[in-house]
Amino acid sequence: MRECSGLDEVRTCIDDVDRRLIKLLAERRAYVVQASKFKESKADVRAPARVEQVISKVRMLAGAEGIEPDLVEALYRRMIEGFIEIESAAHRGRE
Repeated sequence: MRECSGLDEVRTCIDDVDRRLIKLLAERRAYVVQASKFKESKADVRAPARVEQVISKVRMLAGAEGIEPDLVEALYRRMIEGFIEIESAAHRGRE
């Protein structure tokens, strides 16, 4: 992270971070769709134990990076729920 000299520069930096985040989310989505190919059932798609494993991991990573773990958990829970919907649709398409 760089130190910005004004609000316009801060906004430019935020826009750059947003572009990178969207690219990473698209990559994550592609892996989620791939995962649907390896799952046998709807329960396998939901995978609550895996969700909790991911949440635990990202909370730890958040703390290490100095960002609020509760914020990261809330973001991830919503993101995962959305990706489960996408993965479920992909899984149904294989049936």
